[in-house]
Amino acid sequence: MLESADIIKVFIPALSAFMVGILCTPALTSFLYKNKVWKKVARTQGLGGGLTPIFNKLHKEKEVGTPRMGGVIIWFSALVTTILFALLPYVTSYDLFEKLNFLSRDQTWLPLFTLLVASLLGLIDDYLVVKGNGGYIAGGLPLWMRIGVVGLIGVVGGWWFQYKLDGFTDIVIPFWGTLELGYLFIPFFTIIMIALFSGGVIDGIDGLSGGVMASIFSSYAVIAFAQDQINIATFCTVVVGGILAFLWFNIPPARFYMSETGMLGLTTTITVIAFLTKAVIVLPLIALPLILSSLSVIIQIFYKKVLGRKFFKVAPLHHHFEAIGWPGYKVTMRAWIFSIVCSVAGTIVALML
Repeated sequence: MLESADIIKVFIPALSAFMVGILCTPALTSFLYKNKVWKKVARTQGLGGGLTPIFNKLHKEKEVGTPRMGGVIIWFSALVTTILFALLPYVTSYDLFEKLNFLSRDQTWLPLFTLLVASLLGLIDDYLVVKGNGGYIAGGLPLWMRIGVVGLIGVVGGWWFQYKLDGFTDIVIPFWGTLELGYLFIPFFTIIMIALFSGGVIDGIDGLSGGVMASIFSSYAVIAFAQDQINIATFCTVVVGGILAFLWFNIPPARFYMSETGMLGLTTTITVIAFLTKAVIVLPLIALPLILSSLSVIIQIFYKKVLGRKFFKVAPLHHHFEAIGWPGYKVTMRAWIFSIVCSVAGTIVALML
């Protein structure tokens, strides 16, 4: 039977994170527009090389006139909310505030650390993109460097699991049982984190990435709650609260883009949460929209490099749908629906483990 105190704990911080995000947005928006925090030149090359005429036709004007770094709202609101509820028990004797503190070594230290470190890395990349002068990364961190740093975060996270969190070096396989990975856990953890990070390419249409990521984190909030990992569930809903505040201003026409400071933090953090809940086996299903976006880029590069032609009109997949005539809002709405279906299906499987 669900305890009312646990339900309150999950939702009050989430509501607080949403309010923090809403309240800090005017100041962030003023800063972004005042300092023209957007690309000065639209990208001219795709990830696999070659020009990008279709993409430029679809997004050139918006890419050079809409600020980046909107993802700051998400991790800033999550950080402020976490600190607020961690400090409240020390400034008041009200028992409820003691219960609302969801910062704990065994459940939320690592997700919070990952969110902050990866988001700050993304912020650096966004700054370099804004100061750049074109190309695929427009002056941002080279792809190999971003992958390397994400890999390093993965190694540190995997080490924490293996040596600081007892009993977290196995994975649960449906209808089979548990598989102890031992020393293979750290490389496995790192590979999963890098793979999910590659799904960050889904951030390309107004409202698309925010809706998808909110669905994914909501799914793991339910899974964690069902496992009585209330602190993890609360952290997930807090992130969702931040995402919804961001999404309020990101729906068409977007006031700003999430960019790397949002996507890099969110994709690496959900990897950590998937392992903490021992539900990593369903992560490919819950995060299927991210996986498909990443695969579409890989397939496109393979076809262009090996076969000398394109498989999609343009990659990632959401831009392909735009290129064949779908309006951006239709791509976004259908992606949201697809993401919710995947999240529900993955949650059901996870709860059966």
